[in-house]
Amino acid sequence: MPREVPVIGQGTWYIDDAHRPTAVAALRRGLDLGMTHIDTAEMYGDAEIVVGEAIAGRRDEVFLVSKVLPTNASRAGTVAACERSLARLRTDRLDCYLLHWPGLHPLEETFAGFERLREQGKILSWGLSNFDVPDLDAAWKAGGEGRIACNQVLYHLGERAIEHAVLPWCEEHGVAVVAYSPFGHGDFPGPRTPGGRVLEEIAASHGATARQVVLRFLVRRPSLLAIPKATSAEHAADNAAAGALRLTDAELARIDAAFPLGPRPRRLPML
Repeated sequence: MPREVPVIGQGTWYIDDAHRPTAVAALRRGLDLGMTHIDTAEMYGDAEIVVGEAIAGRRDEVFLVSKVLPTNASRAGTVAACERSLARLRTDRLDCYLLHWPGLHPLEETFAGFERLREQGKILSWGLSNFDVPDLDAAWKAGGEGRIACNQVLYHLGERAIEHAVLPWCEEHGVAVVAYSPFGHGDFPGPRTPGGRVLEEIAASHGATARQVVLRFLVRRPSLLAIPKATSAEHAADNAAAGALRLTDAELARIDAAFPLGPRPRRLPML
């Protein structure tokens, strides 16, 4: 039976750059507040080690996700990479394991590795990251109907490219869409910018913060989830509070107008 996953989770890219005890405390505070979806990857340096420390003694609460690098994603390489991640995370299983982006190894080989891991109980489901529609079509053909759990993609107010085709494809095929870097990458709209003022006005009317408004906008459709990173307990609490925020249709329309969808790019953006 599929597990329910909170729409606001916790990302960990660059979390290993933070003070280790503070980062661990932030993840644990997030768990306390219901952000039990934790995402990491073998590419993220020591992030898996930080996560392993944070979830120690609490593994059953967590929906734990990691990713295999495309260069490691042969059939045997996928299995070996997962086992290394499990060791760093100090757990015996992942709830979902993702191919980090399309690579040179045939998808059939990667997916055979995923299936072997699933049969062994080392992963409970598998999915994708940074896959555009042609890649998704190929993955659907290679993996079979109903096997792809999610597609994790770059999605924030300044980068809404997935709304053109990726999001509709995923909704049509029952694939969850997970937004990484939901606050952008160092370019969150400031309160004195036109868009920032819209966010601040909406936030003030709810007794919320602009970042909470952004998170709520990004998960406004049932197919959407977001994994913001927090490196302090206070920041984690701010993210978690977005889960209870409800925006009106008029407010969603204001945000949509303030941060309009641009033209469809030739390639899906990624970080």
